[in-house]
Amino acid sequence: MGYLLPWEFSLAWSGACLLAIALYLRGLRQRRRRGEATGAGRVLAYLLGVATIYGVTQTHYDYLAQYMFFTHRAQHLVLHHAGPFLIALAAPLPVLTDGLPTRIRHFSGWRPVARLLRPVYRTLQHPLIAPVLFVGLIYFWLIPEVHFDAMLSTDLYQVMNWSMALDGLLFWWLILDRRTPQQGGLGYGKRIAILLVVIPPQIVLGAYIVFSKNVIFDVYEVCGRAWPLDPLTDQLLGGLLTWVPATMMSAIGVLIILSFLFRDARKEDAADVSHATP
Repeated sequence: MGYLLPWEFSLAWSGACLLAIALYLRGLRQRRRRGEATGAGRVLAYLLGVATIYGVTQTHYDYLAQYMFFTHRAQHLVLHHAGPFLIALAAPLPVLTDGLPTRIRHFSGWRPVARLLRPVYRTLQHPLIAPVLFVGLIYFWLIPEVHFDAMLSTDLYQVMNWSMALDGLLFWWLILDRRTPQQGGLGYGKRIAILLVVIPPQIVLGAYIVFSKNVIFDVYEVCGRAWPLDPLTDQLLGGLLTWVPATMMSAIGVLIILSFLFRDARKEDAADVSHATP
């Protein structure tokens, strides 16, 4: 059970994850009272997404992520890819909104805040900026000098992890948005293009790490490794995690977007049939 306890307790991470689950469960209860159902798959995806983020930040795993390169890369795979992917796939916003107390939901003070944040949000979600930011953050935190400082500074380490998680949520929220282009969602072709664009840079970075003959990230030599693993083997495994799963996530994303496209086509066909029927 000790492995389930935080290595370094963070009120921000624990509070965010627990609040996200509490609001969601409360929203599910409110919707059930109104007779509105939420698919079990969506519920499972959301809870699993939040749980994985909690697991890599607020359990003993965080210790391994600080003292092994490949476990660090697995941590960022969850924070930047898998966790946000599952959360966005669940389309939880309506449920989370229902989970808010009525006073907070109807608080008029949110409007000026929303007006201020909307331009920033639109900028970050721009089809040209989102993929650059998504890949750029991976590259930035893996610059050897930057990575060295981040792994030795508690504050910078938290900034690094939070930036990966928040950017992952923004990116996958844009890609897996359930709204159709007619409803304000990004066009399906653009979503697929973004997913394809982010693949090559991640392959190049992962391959560079995998095939490097020298130790690139020597901070783990300074601090020591959690396990007596050869440094180049540790680096190779980390490079593979940067390369292969990230590519697979984009491929899965393309398949989901195609399913959205086919769903809309079926609805259009059904609407045409209903209009044509006398």
